[in-house]
Amino acid sequence: MTTVEAPASHLRENPFELAKQQLRKVADAFEIDANLVEVLSECKKAVTVSIPTRMDDGAVQVFQGYRVTHNIARGPSKGGIRYHPDVTLDEVKALAMWMTWKSALMGIPFGGAKGGVVCNPKALSRDELERMTRRFTSEIINEIGPEKDIPAPDVGTDASVMAWIFDTYSMNKGHSVLGVVTGKPIEIGGSLGREEATARGAQFCVRAAMRKRDIRPNGATVAIQGFGNVGSFLAQFMVDDGARVIALSDSSGGVYNRDGIDVAAAFAHKGETGVLAGLRGAEAISNEDLLLLECDVLAPCALEQVIHEGNAPEVKARIVCEGANGPTTPAADEILEDAGVLVLPDILANAGGVVVSYFEWVQGLQEYFWKESEVNAKLNDIVTRAFNETWAEHECRGLSMRLSAYGIAVERVAEATTTRGLYP
Repeated sequence: MTTVEAPASHLRENPFELAKQQLRKVADAFEIDANLVEVLSECKKAVTVSIPTRMDDGAVQVFQGYRVTHNIARGPSKGGIRYHPDVTLDEVKALAMWMTWKSALMGIPFGGAKGGVVCNPKALSRDELERMTRRFTSEIINEIGPEKDIPAPDVGTDASVMAWIFDTYSMNKGHSVLGVVTGKPIEIGGSLGREEATARGAQFCVRAAMRKRDIRPNGATVAIQGFGNVGSFLAQFMVDDGARVIALSDSSGGVYNRDGIDVAAAFAHKGETGVLAGLRGAEAISNEDLLLLECDVLAPCALEQVIHEGNAPEVKARIVCEGANGPTTPAADEILEDAGVLVLPDILANAGGVVVSYFEWVQGLQEYFWKESEVNAKLNDIVTRAFNETWAEHECRGLSMRLSAYGIAVERVAEATTTRGLYP
């Protein structure tokens, strides 16, 4: 039996400390009561579990998993499950806190949660991945539920993983529980539009930001770091809007063409080879260099802290759209703000996923499902409203978009906490 331990993290700074630093900054700007800040700075619950898993060769590996609930003042907690070698408890805590703010900014009745397993899903067979997922679900089964805490996909997980969680939970309860997890396949209660939702929400934000900055979508240049669920669909949506995607990347590296990349060909090449590297009609570029390209829109859609104090002065984008969670450190934020770069913060720009997860949860509880056009129209309404509220706060107070978005969200959670009071 072997135990899989967390490797040295790729993170430059402790993400949970950064999340709490952001909260304190918001509290100062919006004059939020110190006692409330004390409450909101900590996670309600953090569970660590071991996940013994039978491998295909008969050996047993023990993975480590986490499920964290940050806050439930506005409703049951909601948040994805991440499978990645660098997952840490503090990373999951930070992501759970950001989920609280994201849900509040969108005006949906959820608190924040997050989960993670320290593993490399690409190194596991499908059978190993299923066995590990089902054991992880069994270990956290008392922590999740449709009225308690609802998982969803995140980095390294997909609809298949959600199907295994749904089935394991339902088998233990003795009946199908559609609302226990979102991001499920359509055949078992998933929502139309959920797979593309995070990217579509980002598209709506970029459209609105372009109008504010007098940038015409037709011919605008876009560089996207990350070609997973968010980055790949966002690339396609930006092309649909007439933009020119000049760079794309995945974990193996990137591709660049100043005249524009054929995004459809990139999808096909990635599907055939598993990587973007070697795409015809494009030259190689590193993930680091992609961030420094001159472009109208830069969308970091991979992992945290890729824009930091060291490279922020060299960022040449006019708009940064945070498709990932926490891709910009606070120090980099200040540098970009001083340089006049418009940063669309994560809790605004990538909130489309949690919004449509909310729609899926509602549909599952009602057992009544909507047309994709209805889902997208409702998503547009919610994201556009959140953008306009954030922009109004940004102009009224002269604050950054991040501070404005976080301020609105934290005030809403603080108000709910005050209204409910402390028990006992």
